[in-house]
Parts: sequence; C-alpha cells; structure tokens
Amino acid sequence: MWPRQVAHCPCRRTRRARGGVKPWTAGKFPSCAKCWLQSAGAAHCPPALAPLRGARPLYSAPLRGPCQVASRTEVPAERAAPGSQPPARCSTAAAPTGAPRCRSAPTATMKKEVCSVAFVKAVFTEFLATLIFVFFGLGSALQWPSALPTILQISLAFGLAIGTLAQALGPVSGGHINPAITLALLVGNQISLLRAVFYVVAQLVGAIAGAGILYGLAPISARGNLAVNALSNNTTPGQAVVVEMILTFQLALCIFSSTDSRRTSPVGSPALSIGLSVTLGHLVGIYFTGCSMNPARSFGPAVVMKRFSSAHWVFWVGPIVGAAVAAILYFYLLFPNCLSLSERVAVVKGTYEPEEDWEERKKTIELTAH
Repeated sequence: MWPRQVAHCPCRRTRRARGGVKPWTAGKFPSCAKCWLQSAGAAHCPPALAPLRGARPLYSAPLRGPCQVASRTEVPAERAAPGSQPPARCSTAAAPTGAPRCRSAPTATMKKEVCSVAFVKAVFTEFLATLIFVFFGLGSALQWPSALPTILQISLAFGLAIGTLAQALGPVSGGHINPAITLALLVGNQISLLRAVFYVVAQLVGAIAGAGILYGLAPISARGNLAVNALSNNTTPGQAVVVEMILTFQLALCIFSSTDSRRTSPVGSPALSIGLSVTLGHLVGIYFTGCSMNPARSFGPAVVMKRFSSAHWVFWVGPIVGAAVAAILYFYLLFPNCLSLSERVAVVKGTYEPEEDWEERKKTIELTAH
C-alpha cells in the first residue's frame, strides 16, 4: 500500500496521534509531494487518484463556473498530486465577478459518455419514470361510473406523481420525465445533445408503454378516451399554444431554480416544489387544453387510442417553446454560467469535464490514506 511507502520519504514529518506516531498521516497531504516535485517520477510516491463524480441532482446538473460563486484560489504547483499532472488552472478573464473557467478534458469523448453504465441507467430511468407518471396521471382521469374525477383530484394526482418520481429517481437521471424540460436543458447548455436525444426517445416510449398498460387494465366502461389532450371550452389553437407556453414556463423556472446547485439560500424540497408547480398548472390548464405541459403525456395516449387531432401540434409547440424561453431567461440572463464558446460546444458534444475542486480532491486523498 502506498501510505507505507510514503513513510520512507526523506522529507516526512510526524505528528502525534492516538495510539502512537504515524509518519504517513503528517499534514493534510502526503509528505512525499515535495520529493516528487524535486525528483519527478519518484517510485515511492502514491499514484494519482481519479476524481469522484457526485450524484446527479434532480432534473439537471448545473455546470461549474457560475458567475454568482466566489472565485476559488488557484492551486499552487507545489501542491500537485504526486504521480499526476498539476491540475488545470482556472481563468477568470471572462468572468466579471472572478468565477473560474476550467478547461474541458481533451481525452473525453462522446462515445465514453454513451457507453458508460451510468448513461444506460439514466436512459432506462427516464423510460421507467415516464411510464409510471403517465400511468398514474391518466389513471386519475378515468371515467368511473360510480364517481367521476374532479379537477382537484386530477391535478393532485399529476403533481404527486411527478414529485414522488423526482424524489425517488431524480438522482439517477436528473428526473426530467418531460421532453420539453430535456430540450430546455439542452438549450440552456446543461446536457449534451446525445443525452437529450436518448432521453426524449426513452420518455416517448415510456409514455406509450404507460398508456398501453392502463388501456389494458381499465374496464371499457371507465376507459373513455384515456384522457387524451384536446381543446375545450371554445379554445382556439392560438390560445391553446399561449396557455401551454405559460404553464410550462412556470414549471421550467421552478425546476431550474429549485435544483440549481449554485444556490446558497434554502430551497426546501425540490421534489415538493416541482410537484406543486405541476398541480398549479393543471388547476388552470385543464379547462383550456386538458393541461399537457409535457409532450410525452399527450403523445402516449394519442398513440394508444389512435386519436391525433388537428391540434395535436399544440401540445408539442407550446410546452417546448415555453420551457426553452424559461431556459434562456434563467441560464443566460438571470443566472448565467461563465463559460467560453469552446466550453459550451464541449458541453453539447458531451466532452466537457470540469476540474474537481482542490479541497474535494484533498479530502479524497486523505480518506484513502487513512
């Protein structure tokens, strides 16, 4: 084990610890770092440790380098991890408040992202979450002869479903469960193009599967039209698009704000906030369009029931445009990420890998040493 080898470094320091003296625990960083810098390639020095990736937050993983965060202190060269190249220095030239910009890893490739186990799990999670969401949401709107559903019942069912799934499966994939949100995050430069494509396909397939399962389980007397979205109360297509834009706009803003890791103020439970936002949209939107806010929710039952109305495009254009406008407002105007053009292109390609904070890397080394 390398901690024992570190103890033989000529520059080692000692400190008293419980149970005796342990030379290799001296300082917060292995003492052979100095030896390594003076004689590169020292065989007794520990190898570099791979950065640990944290769990993905709900819905999105905002990129590092935000304008709101105070600048980090650059890591001196003499504190570089033994056996590895010194960490990339962050530049503050383009950040008005001194926020750092870290270079993307040159070895990262789009293929690396797609072929990873984590990516496969994330795509499957989006499929599963959308299936469950559509099943419970549409199930709450079935026309049972004994008790017809109310607007409040349907609204709460959709909100509780999305909140539960965001809490349970959000850490795996980000818990988008909505093609409009996925495309908005792509517009906001938060996910790669390939990930967005796979997520949207998984969501649409999951919606069809969820609607199909409900269709097979529900009795004919209660099935009705399976809650297919349609214009009602003399709503025109133009009015419906604007309504869907507004409903999805407030949902997207709630998602971006409540899941932004850059926020320092208390945000409570993001899953609860998102669920209440969906409930709010349904309380208003059901009277106009049946409330979509989610192209997959409209697409799934329409495929199963084979009922594509001439206004079906409303449930795609409205939510996608509303969410995209929210992404532009949030990620580019209100709370922008200070990234260069090349870094933004790397994000879209899926090759952007921000450098890990030095403090996190140092803690990782300490835990491994002990």
